[in-house]
Amino acid sequence: MTVHRTIAIRHATADDAETLARLIDIAGEGIPSWLWSARAGPGQSPLAVGTERARRETGGFSHRNARLAVRHGEVAGMVLAYPIAPPAEADLAAVPNLPEPIRPMVELEHASLGTYYINALAVFPGRRGRGLGTALLGAAEDAAREAGHERMSIQVFEQNEGAVRLYRRHGFGEADARPVLSHPCQPYYDGRILLLTKPL
Repeated sequence: MTVHRTIAIRHATADDAETLARLIDIAGEGIPSWLWSARAGPGQSPLAVGTERARRETGGFSHRNARLAVRHGEVAGMVLAYPIAPPAEADLAAVPNLPEPIRPMVELEHASLGTYYINALAVFPGRRGRGLGTALLGAAEDAAREAGHERMSIQVFEQNEGAVRLYRRHGFGEADARPVLSHPCQPYYDGRILLLTKPL
């Protein structure tokens, strides 16, 4: 566990799956819930689907790829990050048929090949402005360096000005972008999704 003043950073476990699902939905501006709702069985909530996915031992959205920020004994935020491996041919062929809200994100993810990719970073409302985002970025950077990576990447909605400022302040710069094709939920962004990268 790493401690940043009053913030402790620890690895997530399967027991943190529901908290991770809530935070990934915050990071994804509601798109994860929209996707999970399409996969939900009878009587199953979108959050339950997300929790199941976070509990998995494999895949990008697994608790094994997440680190949590803990403040005053409570989880306040998380970062989900892992190396981007070459996509399978079937995954590349499937891109044109993906739902519009996620298609540009997947295209940018494929453009992140070889980087240590921050899939999501989120802090619960009411816990922001206390250095949690900075601590989580630092934890991801430490992990990237330890794994021998030379570059990090992250995606962000251009209109999320606070997040863009945070990432630029920590050395990320624009490497690529895609227009938002559609957004099924608030805040209905209609600008661009930015791919930001940082050399290590």
